[in-house]
Amino acid sequence: MQLFDFIQNFSQYDSAKIVAVSVFAICYLVLFSEKVNRAVVALLGAAVLILTGILTQTSALDGIDFNTLSLLIGMMIIIGTSEKSGLYEYISIWAVKKVKANPRGLLIVLAVVTAVFSAFLDNVTTVLLIAPITIKITKQLQINPYPYLILEIFTSNIGGTATLIGDPPNILIGSALHLSFMDFVKELTPIVVSCLLIVIFIFDLSWKKTLIATTENRLKIMLLNEKEVIRKPNLLKKSLFVLFIVILGFITAEETHLANGVIALAGAGLILFLYTLGKNQDVRDQRVEKIFADIDWTTIFFFTGLFVIVYGLEETGILKLLGEKFLDITNNNLEKITLMTIWVSAILSSIVDNIPFVATMIPMLKSMEESIGGREIMMPAWWALSLGACFGGNGTIIGASANVIIAGIAAREGHPIRFLSFMKWSIPIMILTIAISTIWLKIQYF
Repeated sequence: MQLFDFIQNFSQYDSAKIVAVSVFAICYLVLFSEKVNRAVVALLGAAVLILTGILTQTSALDGIDFNTLSLLIGMMIIIGTSEKSGLYEYISIWAVKKVKANPRGLLIVLAVVTAVFSAFLDNVTTVLLIAPITIKITKQLQINPYPYLILEIFTSNIGGTATLIGDPPNILIGSALHLSFMDFVKELTPIVVSCLLIVIFIFDLSWKKTLIATTENRLKIMLLNEKEVIRKPNLLKKSLFVLFIVILGFITAEETHLANGVIALAGAGLILFLYTLGKNQDVRDQRVEKIFADIDWTTIFFFTGLFVIVYGLEETGILKLLGEKFLDITNNNLEKITLMTIWVSAILSSIVDNIPFVATMIPMLKSMEESIGGREIMMPAWWALSLGACFGGNGTIIGASANVIIAGIAAREGHPIRFLSFMKWSIPIMILTIAISTIWLKIQYF
């Protein structure tokens, strides 16, 4: 008890700031080292803040963004259930056949499919679905899968930037600012489409001489029957219905005044109901338990702990101090704040996971809004954070979860993506897309 009393007294003074910063820094270093599971790191960091009295149990719960968690869990259930129908494999094979299995056409169509899927699913799920299909098709065509896989990394991160649900940083920003699905679509889709087309053009230009397949190998692809990958036709219809309802819910959320997390969880409940309808109790329970087991609980608990850690910085005044320093450096100039935000976000997000970075930046930018003139005036800086964090994920192989997943799949199939060889493409692509975004922000707002 004496130890706890000492710790409680210790935390009442400025030392609380030191403890909060120390916990944040240590957790960040451990996350960067990848020596401990990220969910474990975040939960332990949150526990330390509560045990040292930096946060009470009640305030720690106040710091957790349950709307974000609900949105993540709901979409994971919807995607996990609909994936069992074979929907996504069907679309991929159908799209490849539309370009007659031409290697250059294949490069373009897989990039576009990856970007579109990443906008409406999430980019991690997308690459888990697309990368194995890509390797299978390129193997049959007897061509190098490398340009396809690294382009899919870039287009998954670019495409995911277009919507609220495409990339975790957008989920965090949207939830914190109560932005709708259409807010992201209206503001970011033009720049996303522009960057996507430019990146695809660069890859086609760079690799077109090596993207050659024999007529015989192309014929093998054309003989694939995409209908055979539809494992559960009834589930496919149900999945399309629920996906339509959920996306419609996101689009109309501003009018219906429903939180995105509520819409996602309602969709999850509906698809589970339809998936288990008419089955006996044992089958119903097994199906639901299997879907719940497939949820990425590591990510959910990582977010939970992370929210508490960042809230510790907010409650101790650290983020307010950083915001004031940021304002001093930029002389309270919104244009300077916006441009500094996009480039700092891009550089740091290419080095470290963009999720904890964005979670830290959100309350810091919020603390600056009053000095700048309010939320509405500050919006260019928020869009800069989204673009910088999402596009910055393309900077290195560890910049985003989708990158790591594709690299792992490629290595298992005997086509490793080396860290330095990847950077020969990733750094120029990241700088190019951020430069284009910077010009767009200046034209759009300044």
